[in-house]
Formats: sequence, C-alpha cells, structure tokens
Amino acid sequence: MASLRDAAPVQATEKTIIMEIFIGLTIPLLGTALGAATVFMMRKSISSLANNAMLGFASGIMVAASFWSLLQPALEQAGEGWSCTWPVIAGFVAGMLFLLGLDTFIPHQHADSANPEGPRSSLSRSTKMILAVALHNIPEGMAVGVVFAGAMNGDAALTTAGAFALSIGMAIQNIPEGAIISVPLMGEGKSKKKAFAMGALSGMIEPGAALLTMFFLDNSSGAMPPLLAFAAGAMLYVVVEELIPSSQQGKHSNLGTMAFAAGFTLMMILDTILN
Repeated sequence: MASLRDAAPVQATEKTIIMEIFIGLTIPLLGTALGAATVFMMRKSISSLANNAMLGFASGIMVAASFWSLLQPALEQAGEGWSCTWPVIAGFVAGMLFLLGLDTFIPHQHADSANPEGPRSSLSRSTKMILAVALHNIPEGMAVGVVFAGAMNGDAALTTAGAFALSIGMAIQNIPEGAIISVPLMGEGKSKKKAFAMGALSGMIEPGAALLTMFFLDNSSGAMPPLLAFAAGAMLYVVVEELIPSSQQGKHSNLGTMAFAAGFTLMMILDTILN
C-alpha cells in the first residue's frame, strides 16, 4: 500500500511537468496566431510606420532574451575560468554560423531582395516570406526548448518561471511575425480566413524545434551551457541580419529604435518578475 501511495505523487508530478511543457511550448504559437489574426482588422498592407515599430519591438525582446534567458544562465552554469567559459563561446559562435548557413542556402525573402542581381528563386514571394519566418522560428524554438529542458532537469541556473518568461517574450515578438505573413497573403488575393490560417500555421515550426531540442538534449553530459549559447547566437544572428535593418527602413527609423528599447525593457521586466 505504501508503494502505491508513493507512486501517486510521482505520477502527479510527471503530469504537471508534461502540462507545463505543453503550455510553455504552446504560448509562442498563440502569439503567432494572434499576429495572424490582425488580417481581420486590416485592409491590404502594413504601413511602414507599423512595420518598423513591430520589427524594432521584436528585436528588443530577442536581444534581451538572448542575454538574460540564455547567455547569463549558460555562463553561470559553466563556472569560472577559461576552461569552463570556452564551450559557451564556442556554442555562441556555432549558433551564428548555423544561421549563416541556413541564410545562405535556403532561398527566402531577405536573401533575394538583398541580392537582386544574383540567381532568382522560382519560389513565390509569399513562400519566401514563410521560409524567412521559419528561419526565425528555429532558434526561437531551440531557445525555449533548451531552457525548459534545463528547468525540468533541476538546473539551478534555470527555473520554470524563467522558462515561462522566455516563452511569453517569444509569444509577444511572434505577434508581428504572424502579421508579416498573413497581411501580404491577403494582399496577394488570398481570403482573410486562408491568410490567417497560413500565418498561424507558420508558427508550428517553433514548438517543433523546441521538442526536438528537448528530445536530443542530455543535461547530464554538460551540454546545457553551449546549447544555451548556441540558441543565443542563432537568435542574435536573426536580429542583426534581418530584423534591425528592416526596422530602420524609410522615414520612421527612429520609431524602430524606440520600439527596440520598449521590447528590450519589457523582456527585462518579464525576466525579473518571473525569476
């Protein structure tokens, strides 16, 4: 009888952990869906003013999340001294190089527009835009997955509350990504319902990347610090290469800068409150 009583709390704990992971991985997807839903409130396009503000805001959140939710815990867990720090540095550089490789070999909107004289892709503009957002979602999903994995494994540098802070931050910055897909699709002639569905489904790669990261992660092997840094490097590559330059286009570049500050501040507050 005692063994049965002992088994019940264990089962309850496992169910709680599974539920927390499910909620944590679903929150960013809901942010993408909310952004895609803006198609029902708009006409044909996003103004440059709104575009700069959304991209700047998303950039601020991702930069803050890269440091407080990823790099700082990675350095704390790794320990002091060069022998402990170099795997974190290597992971950060590897994350940058990983996204550089994807950015180079997968045709998407940014790559084609930046090199108009180069080989032209046969992909439609909407397909390239979806691929661009998919590239963004890979490091974001990895970041959420690696933080949740560390928190669930009892890592002292990572907490469940901190993992949820990162998840909420990713959801907030996913709102403009959903809109960036759904609104242009509507402008190309798709119905509002179809544009919304495609925009919302574009966020599915993020929980998928998170689950794969959690599945392959072995916390006991000491892989957590470099993996946290890897996710940070990948996220910062996206910010510097894609989001910040796009937020500075046109007459409203200062708005993109101020929105960056607002996003950074919000993520800093979330991380402080929930940690």
